[in-house]
Amino acid sequence: MRSALRCPTLGNEETWTALGKKALTLAVCPVKTVSSMAGGITETGEPYSPYVGLVYMFNLIVGTGALTMPKAFATAGWVVSLTLICFLAFMSYVTTTFVIEAMASANAQLRWKRREQEVISDDESTSDYSEDEVLLRGRSEPQETRPILSVQRVASVDHFDILERVEMGQMASMFFNKAVGVNMFYICIIVYLYGDLAIYAAAVPISLMEVACGNHSCSAGNVKYNDSETCWGPVRRKDAYRVFLSIFTLLLGPFTFFNAQKTKYLQILTSLMRWIAFTMMIVLALIRIAKGKGEGHPPVADISGVPNLFGVCVYSFMCQHSLPSLVTPVSDKRRLGTLLLADYSLILAFYGLLSFTAIFCFDGSLLRDMYTLSFTDNCDVLSVVPLRYFLGLFPVFTISTNFPIIAVTLRNNWKTLFHREGGTYPWVVDRVVFPLITLLPPVAVAFCTHDLETLVGITGAYAGTGIQYIIPACLVLFSRRHLEPVFGRDVVNKHRSPFRHTFWVGFVLLWSTFCLMFVTANIVLAETKT
Repeated sequence: MRSALRCPTLGNEETWTALGKKALTLAVCPVKTVSSMAGGITETGEPYSPYVGLVYMFNLIVGTGALTMPKAFATAGWVVSLTLICFLAFMSYVTTTFVIEAMASANAQLRWKRREQEVISDDESTSDYSEDEVLLRGRSEPQETRPILSVQRVASVDHFDILERVEMGQMASMFFNKAVGVNMFYICIIVYLYGDLAIYAAAVPISLMEVACGNHSCSAGNVKYNDSETCWGPVRRKDAYRVFLSIFTLLLGPFTFFNAQKTKYLQILTSLMRWIAFTMMIVLALIRIAKGKGEGHPPVADISGVPNLFGVCVYSFMCQHSLPSLVTPVSDKRRLGTLLLADYSLILAFYGLLSFTAIFCFDGSLLRDMYTLSFTDNCDVLSVVPLRYFLGLFPVFTISTNFPIIAVTLRNNWKTLFHREGGTYPWVVDRVVFPLITLLPPVAVAFCTHDLETLVGITGAYAGTGIQYIIPACLVLFSRRHLEPVFGRDVVNKHRSPFRHTFWVGFVLLWSTFCLMFVTANIVLAETKT
Protein backbone atom coordinates (compact mmCIF):
# COMPACT_ATOMS: atom_id res chain seq x y z
CA MET A 1 0.00 0.00 0.00
CA ARG A 2 1.20 3.51 -0.71
CA SER A 3 1.61 5.72 2.30
CA ALA A 4 -1.05 8.33 2.77
CA LEU A 5 -0.27 11.93 1.94
CA ARG A 6 1.64 13.59 4.77
CA CYS A 7 2.13 17.24 5.61
CA PRO A 8 5.68 18.57 5.76
CA THR A 9 7.02 19.77 9.09
CA LEU A 10 8.77 23.04 9.75
CA GLY A 11 11.94 21.14 10.52
CA ASN A 12 12.20 19.64 7.04
CA GLU A 13 14.57 22.06 5.32
CA GLU A 14 14.15 20.36 1.96
CA THR A 15 10.44 21.08 1.97
CA TRP A 16 10.79 24.80 2.62
CA THR A 17 12.55 26.15 -0.45
CA ALA A 18 13.61 29.64 -1.37
CA LEU A 19 12.70 33.01 -2.25
CA GLY A 20 14.16 33.42 0.73
CA LYS A 21 12.46 30.15 1.69
CA LYS A 22 9.05 29.89 0.10
CA ALA A 23 6.90 27.07 1.34
CA LEU A 24 5.43 24.57 -1.09
CA THR A 25 2.99 22.76 1.16
CA LEU A 26 0.47 20.22 -0.10
CA ALA A 27 -3.09 21.28 -0.86
CA VAL A 28 -4.46 19.11 1.92
CA CYS A 29 -2.13 20.54 4.60
CA PRO A 30 -2.48 23.58 6.83
CA VAL A 31 -1.16 26.40 4.71
CA LYS A 32 2.02 28.21 5.67
CA THR A 33 3.94 30.49 3.36
CA VAL A 34 6.85 32.84 3.61
CA SER A 35 5.83 36.44 3.81
CA SER A 36 8.20 38.44 1.66
CA MET A 37 7.14 41.54 3.52
CA ALA A 38 7.81 40.07 6.90
CA GLY A 39 10.63 37.76 6.12
CA GLY A 40 9.38 34.73 8.04
CA ILE A 41 6.87 31.90 7.90
CA THR A 42 3.37 33.27 8.40
CA GLU A 43 0.01 31.60 8.78
CA THR A 44 -2.75 32.21 6.27
CA GLY A 45 -4.88 33.18 9.24
CA GLU A 46 -8.32 32.30 10.56
CA PRO A 47 -11.01 32.72 7.89
CA TYR A 48 -13.40 35.65 8.13
CA SER A 49 -16.43 36.83 6.19
CA PRO A 50 -16.16 39.09 3.13
CA TYR A 51 -17.65 41.99 5.09
CA VAL A 52 -15.02 41.70 7.81
CA GLY A 53 -12.42 41.69 5.05
CA LEU A 54 -13.98 44.86 3.67
CA VAL A 55 -13.56 46.56 7.07
CA TYR A 56 -9.96 45.37 7.36
CA MET A 57 -9.12 46.74 3.94
CA PHE A 58 -10.80 50.06 4.74
CA ASN A 59 -8.72 50.37 7.91
CA LEU A 60 -5.53 49.46 6.05
CA ILE A 61 -5.93 52.07 3.32
CA VAL A 62 -7.21 54.94 5.45
CA GLY A 63 -4.13 55.84 7.47
CA THR A 64 -1.49 58.55 7.75
CA GLY A 65 -1.82 59.58 4.10
CA ALA A 66 -5.36 60.79 4.73
CA LEU A 67 -4.07 63.39 7.22
CA THR A 68 -1.89 65.03 4.55
CA MET A 69 -4.60 65.06 1.87
CA PRO A 70 -6.47 68.28 2.90
CA LYS A 71 -3.34 70.41 2.50
CA ALA A 72 -2.67 68.86 -0.92
CA PHE A 73 -6.29 69.58 -1.94
CA ALA A 74 -6.01 73.21 -0.87
CA THR A 75 -2.79 73.65 -2.86
CA ALA A 76 -3.95 72.00 -6.12
CA GLY A 77 -7.51 73.39 -6.21
CA TRP A 78 -10.77 71.63 -5.55
CA VAL A 79 -11.78 70.75 -9.16
CA VAL A 80 -8.36 69.37 -10.07
CA SER A 81 -8.18 67.51 -6.75
CA LEU A 82 -11.61 65.94 -7.15
CA THR A 83 -10.89 64.86 -10.73
CA LEU A 84 -7.46 63.43 -9.91
CA ILE A 85 -8.50 61.54 -6.77
CA CYS A 86 -11.43 59.90 -8.62
CA PHE A 87 -9.13 58.81 -11.43
CA LEU A 88 -6.42 57.55 -9.05
CA ALA A 89 -9.02 55.60 -7.04
CA PHE A 90 -10.09 53.92 -10.27
CA MET A 91 -6.48 53.13 -11.24
CA SER A 92 -5.79 51.68 -7.79
CA TYR A 93 -8.90 49.50 -8.10
CA VAL A 94 -7.70 48.24 -11.50
CA THR A 95 -4.30 47.21 -10.15
CA THR A 96 -5.92 45.64 -7.08
CA THR A 97 -7.85 43.32 -9.40
CA PHE A 98 -4.53 42.60 -11.18
CA VAL A 99 -2.93 41.49 -7.91
CA ILE A 100 -5.88 39.23 -7.04
CA GLU A 101 -5.71 37.59 -10.48
CA ALA A 102 -1.96 37.07 -10.04
CA MET A 103 -2.60 35.52 -6.59
CA ALA A 104 -5.06 33.05 -8.14
CA SER A 105 -2.54 32.25 -10.89
CA ALA A 106 0.18 31.68 -8.31
CA ASN A 107 -2.08 29.28 -6.39
CA ALA A 108 -2.83 27.41 -9.61
CA GLN A 109 0.84 27.12 -10.51
CA LEU A 110 1.78 25.83 -7.04
CA ARG A 111 -0.96 23.16 -7.20
CA TRP A 112 0.09 22.09 -10.67
CA LYS A 113 3.72 21.70 -9.62
CA ARG A 114 2.71 19.62 -6.61
CA ARG A 115 0.63 17.29 -8.76
CA GLU A 116 3.61 16.85 -11.07
CA GLN A 117 5.80 16.03 -8.06
CA GLU A 118 3.23 13.50 -6.82
CA VAL A 119 3.19 11.76 -10.22
CA ILE A 120 6.99 11.63 -10.26
CA SER A 121 7.03 10.27 -6.71
CA ASP A 122 4.44 7.62 -7.60
CA ASP A 123 6.44 6.60 -10.68
CA GLU A 124 9.63 6.32 -8.65
CA SER A 125 7.96 4.26 -5.92
CA THR A 126 6.42 1.94 -8.55
CA SER A 127 9.81 1.42 -10.21
CA ASP A 128 11.15 -0.06 -6.95
CA TYR A 129 9.05 -3.19 -7.49
CA SER A 130 9.56 -5.98 -10.01
CA GLU A 131 7.03 -6.47 -12.81
CA ASP A 132 5.44 -9.43 -10.98
CA GLU A 133 5.14 -7.40 -7.78
CA VAL A 134 3.47 -4.55 -9.66
CA LEU A 135 0.93 -6.95 -11.20
CA LEU A 136 0.34 -8.56 -7.82
CA ARG A 137 -0.14 -5.13 -6.19
CA GLY A 138 -2.54 -4.19 -8.95
CA ARG A 139 -4.67 -7.29 -8.29
CA SER A 140 -4.56 -7.14 -4.51
CA GLU A 141 -5.24 -3.43 -4.30
CA PRO A 142 -8.55 -2.63 -6.03
CA GLN A 143 -9.25 0.94 -7.14
CA GLU A 144 -11.81 1.39 -4.35
CA THR A 145 -9.38 0.50 -1.57
CA ARG A 146 -6.50 2.75 -2.61
CA PRO A 147 -5.97 5.98 -0.66
CA ILE A 148 -8.02 8.63 -2.43
CA LEU A 149 -7.70 11.55 0.00
CA SER A 150 -5.41 13.52 -2.25
CA VAL A 151 -7.53 12.79 -5.34
CA GLN A 152 -10.71 13.88 -3.58
CA ARG A 153 -9.14 17.07 -2.33
CA VAL A 154 -7.68 18.02 -5.70
CA ALA A 155 -11.00 17.33 -7.44
CA SER A 156 -12.93 19.47 -4.97
CA VAL A 157 -10.64 22.47 -5.29
CA ASP A 158 -10.52 24.70 -8.34
CA HIS A 159 -6.95 25.28 -9.47
CA PHE A 160 -7.51 29.03 -9.17
CA ASP A 161 -8.98 29.01 -5.66
CA ILE A 162 -7.02 31.42 -3.46
CA LEU A 163 -6.34 29.15 -0.49
CA GLU A 164 -2.66 29.87 0.09
CA ARG A 165 -1.18 33.16 1.12
CA VAL A 166 1.27 33.92 -1.70
CA GLU A 167 2.99 37.24 -0.98
CA MET A 168 4.04 39.65 -3.71
CA GLY A 169 7.69 38.71 -3.22
CA GLN A 170 6.90 35.05 -3.81
CA MET A 171 4.84 35.91 -6.88
CA ALA A 172 7.77 37.99 -8.17
CA SER A 173 10.07 34.97 -7.75
CA MET A 174 7.58 32.77 -9.64
CA PHE A 175 6.83 35.05 -12.59
CA PHE A 176 9.72 37.52 -12.90
CA ASN A 177 13.28 37.09 -14.07
CA LYS A 178 15.25 36.03 -11.00
CA ALA A 179 18.29 38.23 -11.61
CA VAL A 180 16.48 41.48 -12.45
CA GLY A 181 12.77 41.30 -11.69
CA VAL A 182 12.95 39.97 -8.12
CA ASN A 183 15.75 42.35 -7.11
CA MET A 184 13.91 45.33 -8.60
CA PHE A 185 10.80 44.31 -6.67
CA TYR A 186 12.69 44.26 -3.38
CA ILE A 187 14.44 47.54 -4.10
CA CYS A 188 11.05 49.16 -4.77
CA ILE A 189 9.61 47.74 -1.54
CA ILE A 190 12.65 48.89 0.45
CA VAL A 191 12.50 52.45 -0.93
CA TYR A 192 8.79 52.60 -0.10
CA LEU A 193 9.38 51.37 3.46
CA TYR A 194 12.18 53.88 3.94
CA GLY A 195 9.75 56.62 2.90
CA ASP A 196 7.16 55.22 5.30
CA LEU A 197 9.62 55.28 8.21
CA ALA A 198 10.77 58.82 7.37
CA ILE A 199 7.14 60.00 7.36
CA TYR A 200 6.46 58.29 10.69
CA ALA A 201 9.71 59.56 12.21
CA ALA A 202 8.75 63.14 11.28
CA ALA A 203 5.02 62.99 12.07
CA VAL A 204 5.36 62.04 15.75
CA PRO A 205 7.90 64.77 16.72
CA ILE A 206 5.90 67.37 14.76
CA SER A 207 2.76 66.53 16.72
CA LEU A 208 4.65 66.61 20.03
CA MET A 209 6.28 69.92 19.09
CA GLU A 210 2.95 71.51 18.19
CA VAL A 211 1.36 70.35 21.45
CA ALA A 212 4.35 71.51 23.52
CA CYS A 213 4.99 74.80 21.71
CA GLY A 214 1.61 75.76 20.26
CA ASN A 215 -1.07 78.05 21.64
CA HIS A 216 -3.72 76.29 23.72
CA SER A 217 -5.11 79.26 25.65
CA CYS A 218 -7.47 80.48 22.89
CA SER A 219 -6.03 83.96 23.29
CA ALA A 220 -3.86 84.22 20.19
CA GLY A 221 -6.34 82.98 17.60
CA ASN A 222 -5.35 81.15 14.47
CA VAL A 223 -1.58 81.57 14.08
CA LYS A 224 0.93 80.21 11.59
CA TYR A 225 4.18 79.52 13.42
CA ASN A 226 7.74 79.68 12.14
CA ASP A 227 10.34 77.07 13.09
CA SER A 228 12.76 79.76 14.25
CA GLU A 229 10.30 81.07 16.86
CA THR A 230 10.86 80.19 20.51
CA CYS A 231 9.13 77.23 22.06
CA TRP A 232 10.13 77.60 25.71
CA GLY A 233 12.91 79.80 27.00
CA PRO A 234 15.87 79.85 24.58
CA VAL A 235 14.70 76.65 22.83
CA ARG A 236 13.41 77.22 19.31
CA ARG A 237 10.61 75.22 17.75
CA LYS A 238 12.93 73.34 15.40
CA ASP A 239 15.21 72.52 18.34
CA ALA A 240 12.22 71.14 20.24
CA TYR A 241 11.32 69.08 17.16
CA ARG A 242 14.80 67.53 17.09
CA VAL A 243 14.68 66.83 20.82
CA PHE A 244 11.39 64.98 20.39
CA LEU A 245 12.80 63.16 17.35
CA SER A 246 15.79 62.03 19.42
CA ILE A 247 13.52 60.78 22.20
CA PHE A 248 11.30 59.01 19.65
CA THR A 249 14.35 57.31 18.11
CA LEU A 250 15.76 56.23 21.47
CA LEU A 251 12.44 54.80 22.62
CA LEU A 252 11.30 53.03 19.45
CA GLY A 253 14.58 52.51 17.59
CA PRO A 254 15.68 49.50 19.73
CA PHE A 255 12.64 47.53 18.48
CA THR A 256 14.41 47.38 15.10
CA PHE A 257 16.99 45.05 16.66
CA PHE A 258 14.30 42.57 17.74
CA ASN A 259 11.02 41.22 16.39
CA ALA A 260 7.89 43.26 16.90
CA GLN A 261 4.35 42.06 16.38
CA LYS A 262 1.16 44.07 16.48
CA THR A 263 -1.35 42.40 18.79
CA LYS A 264 -5.03 42.12 18.07
CA TYR A 265 -6.02 44.35 21.00
CA LEU A 266 -3.52 47.05 20.08
CA GLN A 267 -4.93 47.03 16.54
CA ILE A 268 -8.46 47.42 17.90
CA LEU A 269 -7.37 50.31 20.14
CA THR A 270 -5.57 52.21 17.39
CA SER A 271 -8.49 51.68 14.98
CA LEU A 272 -10.94 52.98 17.58
CA MET A 273 -8.81 56.08 18.21
CA ARG A 274 -8.47 56.67 14.48
CA TRP A 275 -12.21 56.66 13.86
CA ILE A 276 -12.95 58.86 16.85
CA ALA A 277 -10.41 61.40 15.56
CA PHE A 278 -11.58 61.33 11.93
CA THR A 279 -15.24 61.60 12.93
CA MET A 280 -14.47 64.53 15.24
CA MET A 281 -12.60 66.43 12.51
CA ILE A 282 -15.33 65.96 9.90
CA VAL A 283 -18.18 66.87 12.27
CA LEU A 284 -16.40 69.93 13.69
CA ALA A 285 -15.57 71.23 10.21
CA LEU A 286 -19.16 70.67 9.03
CA ILE A 287 -20.54 72.54 12.06
CA ARG A 288 -18.28 75.51 11.41
CA ILE A 289 -19.22 75.62 7.71
CA ALA A 290 -22.95 75.31 8.55
CA LYS A 291 -22.63 78.32 10.88
CA GLY A 292 -21.20 80.36 8.02
CA LYS A 293 -17.81 80.72 9.70
CA GLY A 294 -15.79 78.78 7.13
CA GLU A 295 -12.62 80.63 6.13
CA GLY A 296 -11.61 78.46 3.18
CA HIS A 297 -11.68 79.82 -0.38
CA PRO A 298 -9.75 77.17 -2.32
CA PRO A 299 -8.79 77.84 -5.95
CA VAL A 300 -10.48 75.92 -8.72
CA ALA A 301 -7.18 74.68 -10.14
CA ASP A 302 -3.47 75.21 -9.54
CA ILE A 303 -1.27 72.98 -11.67
CA SER A 304 1.79 73.59 -9.48
CA GLY A 305 0.16 71.58 -6.71
CA VAL A 306 -0.70 68.56 -8.89
CA PRO A 307 2.60 66.59 -8.58
CA ASN A 308 2.44 66.61 -4.81
CA LEU A 309 -1.28 65.83 -4.85
CA PHE A 310 -0.54 62.85 -7.10
CA GLY A 311 2.03 61.46 -4.65
CA VAL A 312 -0.26 62.00 -1.66
CA CYS A 313 -3.23 60.29 -3.38
CA VAL A 314 -1.14 57.31 -4.54
CA TYR A 315 0.20 56.91 -1.01
CA SER A 316 -3.31 57.20 0.43
CA PHE A 317 -4.69 54.38 -1.77
CA MET A 318 -1.80 52.00 -1.11
CA CYS A 319 -2.90 48.47 -0.24
CA GLN A 320 -1.57 46.24 -3.03
CA HIS A 321 1.43 44.96 -1.04
CA SER A 322 -0.88 43.71 1.75
CA LEU A 323 -3.61 42.13 -0.38
CA PRO A 324 -2.39 38.52 0.11
CA SER A 325 -2.77 38.94 3.89
CA LEU A 326 -6.23 40.49 3.52
CA VAL A 327 -7.80 38.46 0.72
CA THR A 328 -6.57 34.91 1.42
CA PRO A 329 -8.50 34.41 4.72
CA VAL A 330 -11.80 35.65 3.20
CA SER A 331 -14.13 32.65 3.42
CA ASP A 332 -16.35 33.40 0.42
CA LYS A 333 -14.53 35.00 -2.51
CA ARG A 334 -17.32 34.76 -5.08
CA ARG A 335 -18.27 38.44 -4.74
CA LEU A 336 -14.77 39.69 -4.07
CA GLY A 337 -14.72 42.08 -7.04
CA THR A 338 -18.02 43.69 -6.01
CA LEU A 339 -16.89 44.14 -2.41
CA LEU A 340 -13.60 45.67 -3.54
CA LEU A 341 -15.49 48.15 -5.71
CA ALA A 342 -17.74 49.02 -2.76
CA ASP A 343 -14.70 49.46 -0.53
CA TYR A 344 -12.98 51.82 -2.96
CA SER A 345 -16.20 53.80 -3.39
CA LEU A 346 -16.54 54.22 0.39
CA ILE A 347 -12.90 55.23 0.77
CA LEU A 348 -13.18 57.74 -2.07
CA ALA A 349 -16.30 59.24 -0.47
CA PHE A 350 -14.55 59.41 2.89
CA TYR A 351 -11.44 61.11 1.47
CA GLY A 352 -13.63 63.57 -0.38
CA LEU A 353 -15.66 64.39 2.72
CA LEU A 354 -12.56 64.82 4.91
CA SER A 355 -10.71 66.99 2.39
CA PHE A 356 -13.59 69.17 1.22
CA THR A 357 -14.77 69.97 4.74
CA ALA A 358 -11.15 70.88 5.55
CA ILE A 359 -10.49 73.21 2.60
CA PHE A 360 -13.76 75.11 3.09
CA CYS A 361 -13.45 75.27 6.89
CA PHE A 362 -9.84 76.50 7.15
CA ASP A 363 -7.90 79.15 5.31
CA GLY A 364 -5.72 77.24 2.85
CA SER A 365 -2.58 79.14 3.87
CA LEU A 366 -3.09 78.06 7.50
CA LEU A 367 -3.85 74.40 6.86
CA ARG A 368 -1.17 72.18 8.40
CA ASP A 369 0.62 69.34 6.63
CA MET A 370 -0.76 67.09 9.37
CA TYR A 371 -4.48 67.97 9.36
CA THR A 372 -5.02 67.16 13.04
CA LEU A 373 -2.75 70.07 13.97
CA SER A 374 -5.13 72.56 12.36
CA PHE A 375 -7.44 71.98 15.34
CA THR A 376 -4.88 72.41 18.11
CA ASP A 377 -4.56 76.21 18.05
CA ASN A 378 -7.92 77.29 16.61
CA CYS A 379 -10.50 77.70 19.34
CA ASP A 380 -13.17 78.83 16.87
CA VAL A 381 -13.37 75.23 15.70
CA LEU A 382 -12.69 73.37 18.94
CA SER A 383 -12.60 75.14 22.28
CA VAL A 384 -12.42 72.09 24.59
CA VAL A 385 -8.74 71.85 25.55
CA PRO A 386 -8.62 68.07 26.31
CA LEU A 387 -10.14 67.28 22.90
CA ARG A 388 -7.63 69.57 21.20
CA TYR A 389 -4.83 67.72 22.98
CA PHE A 390 -6.37 64.42 21.86
CA LEU A 391 -6.39 65.46 18.19
CA GLY A 392 -2.89 66.92 18.48
CA LEU A 393 -1.50 63.72 19.99
CA PHE A 394 -3.58 61.32 17.90
CA PRO A 395 -0.77 60.68 15.34
CA VAL A 396 1.64 60.00 18.21
CA PHE A 397 -0.41 57.08 19.52
CA THR A 398 -1.27 55.48 16.18
CA ILE A 399 2.04 55.99 14.37
CA SER A 400 4.17 54.93 17.33
CA THR A 401 2.54 51.48 17.29
CA ASN A 402 3.24 51.08 13.56
CA PHE A 403 6.85 52.28 13.48
CA PRO A 404 8.44 49.10 14.96
CA ILE A 405 6.38 46.88 12.63
CA ILE A 406 7.49 48.76 9.51
CA ALA A 407 11.10 48.86 10.74
CA VAL A 408 11.25 45.09 11.30
CA THR A 409 9.60 44.54 7.91
CA LEU A 410 12.24 46.70 6.20
CA ARG A 411 15.07 44.95 8.07
CA ASN A 412 13.80 41.54 6.97
CA ASN A 413 13.49 42.67 3.36
CA TRP A 414 17.14 43.78 3.43
CA LYS A 415 18.06 40.31 4.68
CA THR A 416 16.04 38.64 1.95
CA LEU A 417 17.52 40.83 -0.78
CA PHE A 418 21.10 39.83 0.06
CA HIS A 419 20.35 36.25 1.09
CA ARG A 420 22.01 33.42 -0.79
CA GLU A 421 20.56 29.95 -0.40
CA GLY A 422 22.49 27.86 2.10
CA GLY A 423 24.30 30.90 3.52
CA THR A 424 23.95 32.53 6.93
CA TYR A 425 24.83 35.98 8.14
CA PRO A 426 27.49 36.63 10.81
CA TRP A 427 25.97 37.67 14.14
CA VAL A 428 27.22 41.27 13.81
CA VAL A 429 25.72 41.66 10.34
CA ASP A 430 22.43 40.04 11.32
CA ARG A 431 21.91 41.75 14.68
CA VAL A 432 23.68 45.08 14.24
CA VAL A 433 24.35 46.05 10.62
CA PHE A 434 20.90 45.32 9.17
CA PRO A 435 19.02 47.09 12.01
CA LEU A 436 21.31 50.12 11.72
CA ILE A 437 20.92 50.51 7.95
CA THR A 438 17.18 50.21 8.55
CA LEU A 439 16.95 52.83 11.28
CA LEU A 440 19.54 55.51 10.51
CA PRO A 441 18.55 56.73 6.98
CA PRO A 442 14.89 57.61 7.77
CA VAL A 443 15.86 59.23 11.06
CA ALA A 444 18.52 61.28 9.24
CA VAL A 445 15.92 62.41 6.69
CA ALA A 446 13.54 63.36 9.51
CA PHE A 447 16.33 65.39 11.16
CA CYS A 448 16.86 67.32 7.92
CA THR A 449 13.20 68.03 7.11
CA HIS A 450 9.77 67.67 8.62
CA ASP A 451 7.88 68.71 5.49
CA LEU A 452 5.36 65.88 5.64
CA GLU A 453 3.53 66.87 2.48
CA THR A 454 6.76 66.59 0.45
CA LEU A 455 7.82 63.34 2.12
CA VAL A 456 4.45 61.72 1.43
CA GLY A 457 4.39 63.14 -2.10
CA ILE A 458 7.84 61.82 -3.05
CA THR A 459 7.27 58.41 -1.41
CA GLY A 460 3.93 58.00 -3.16
CA ALA A 461 5.08 59.38 -6.52
CA TYR A 462 8.15 57.14 -6.89
CA ALA A 463 8.10 53.99 -4.74
CA GLY A 464 4.30 54.13 -4.54
CA THR A 465 3.97 54.19 -8.32
CA GLY A 466 6.14 51.09 -8.53
CA ILE A 467 4.20 49.12 -5.94
CA GLN A 468 0.71 50.31 -6.86
CA TYR A 469 0.98 50.36 -10.66
CA ILE A 470 4.10 48.87 -12.26
CA ILE A 471 4.52 45.68 -10.17
CA PRO A 472 0.80 44.62 -10.29
CA ALA A 473 0.67 45.22 -14.06
CA CYS A 474 3.84 43.19 -14.63
CA LEU A 475 2.67 40.42 -12.28
CA VAL A 476 -0.63 39.90 -14.08
CA LEU A 477 1.02 40.08 -17.51
CA PHE A 478 3.75 37.53 -16.77
CA SER A 479 1.44 35.24 -14.77
CA ARG A 480 -0.81 34.93 -17.82
CA ARG A 481 2.19 34.08 -19.99
CA HIS A 482 3.41 31.48 -17.50
CA LEU A 483 0.09 29.67 -17.15
CA GLU A 484 -1.11 29.65 -20.75
CA PRO A 485 1.29 26.84 -21.86
CA VAL A 486 0.26 24.77 -18.81
CA PHE A 487 -3.53 25.16 -18.77
CA GLY A 488 -4.20 26.35 -22.31
CA ARG A 489 -6.34 29.28 -23.40
CA ASP A 490 -9.65 27.56 -22.67
CA VAL A 491 -9.15 27.40 -18.87
CA VAL A 492 -10.61 30.49 -17.22
CA ASN A 493 -9.19 32.03 -14.05
CA LYS A 494 -12.34 32.66 -12.01
CA HIS A 495 -10.59 35.54 -10.22
CA ARG A 496 -9.41 37.19 -13.42
CA SER A 497 -9.56 40.95 -13.53
CA PRO A 498 -12.57 42.55 -15.25
CA PHE A 499 -9.88 44.62 -16.99
CA ARG A 500 -8.55 41.48 -18.65
CA HIS A 501 -7.58 42.95 -22.01
CA THR A 502 -3.87 43.56 -22.49
CA PHE A 503 -4.75 47.18 -23.28
CA TRP A 504 -5.32 47.84 -19.57
CA VAL A 505 -1.89 46.51 -18.62
CA GLY A 506 -0.29 48.74 -21.24
CA PHE A 507 -2.40 51.70 -20.12
CA VAL A 508 -1.33 51.29 -16.48
CA LEU A 509 2.35 51.07 -17.47
CA LEU A 510 2.03 54.07 -19.79
CA TRP A 511 0.25 56.08 -17.08
CA SER A 512 2.98 55.19 -14.57
CA THR A 513 5.73 56.32 -16.95
CA PHE A 514 3.95 59.60 -17.66
CA CYS A 515 3.42 60.29 -13.94
CA LEU A 516 7.07 59.62 -13.07
CA MET A 517 8.26 61.91 -15.86
CA PHE A 518 5.79 64.65 -14.88
CA VAL A 519 6.69 64.55 -11.19
CA THR A 520 10.43 64.48 -11.89
CA ALA A 521 10.21 67.38 -14.36
CA ASN A 522 8.22 69.42 -11.84
CA ILE A 523 10.79 68.80 -9.09
CA VAL A 524 13.67 69.79 -11.41
CA LEU A 525 11.88 72.95 -12.54
CA ALA A 526 11.05 73.90 -8.95
CA GLU A 527 14.72 73.46 -7.96
CA THR A 528 15.96 75.59 -10.88
CA LYS A 529 13.59 78.41 -9.90
CA THR A 530 14.91 78.46 -6.35
